[in-house]
Amino acid sequence: MDEVEVVVAHSERATLRVGDVFLKVDADQARTDIEIEAMSLAPVPTPKVLWRKPPVLAIAALPGQTLGRLGGPSTGSSAAWAAAGAAIRKLHEAPLPPRPGLAGRSTVALAAELDAECGLLVTNGLLPVDLVTRNRRVAGAALRPWTPAFTHGDLQIAHVFVDGDEVTGIIDWSEAGRGDALYDLATFTLGHEEHLDDVLAGYGTDVDLGVIRAWWSSRSLLAVRWLIEHGFDPFAPGCEVDVLKSRL
Repeated sequence: MDEVEVVVAHSERATLRVGDVFLKVDADQARTDIEIEAMSLAPVPTPKVLWRKPPVLAIAALPGQTLGRLGGPSTGSSAAWAAAGAAIRKLHEAPLPPRPGLAGRSTVALAAELDAECGLLVTNGLLPVDLVTRNRRVAGAALRPWTPAFTHGDLQIAHVFVDGDEVTGIIDWSEAGRGDALYDLATFTLGHEEHLDDVLAGYGTDVDLGVIRAWWSSRSLLAVRWLIEHGFDPFAPGCEVDVLKSRL
């Protein structure tokens, strides 16, 4: 009998693996609705949905392995990162999905969220004021008009699978929707700045690197407190706090 592997688990959702099947348990069924819809619309490889019995969604495992993880080394070649960039460009050029996603927050709402979060990070003593202030200033470059694209919304490198230099699939679409394409590119290269050139070579169009860096700061500032409260460690080497320090 296959063992049950806990892939990730916190108070909002959990993912288990049993053999070649992933079981996603989510208290918010709207997120599962978004995930299934996005996978049906995305013009890139996605996992096959096997069945759904709320609150559980069963999907098939993808071939290959992930490009790596935040805080760890990349297991992919430069060509694999470039192939991922090409797949992301294909997604961004697809017809827009029907609803906004995480990458589609308004600049006004995002600015307010950032300001509130920065205040809490300092007030609660989680990060020094100079680190927060500098990164909030950098993050401001992301608060500009953008053209909506079909975005994944949580495009961590752990969500992209490759076999050799070929992308075999992208997982975890619950934050997908209309949004800022550069948010996806920044999320994908967070903590792996050394592969940004490879990704952009595959993406095949000029982007504003200042906005990419701004999203690195923004995403990290917004993540630190949530990660701590849900049992993760943003202070681990190469993770969110190191990303913030790299902006100093």
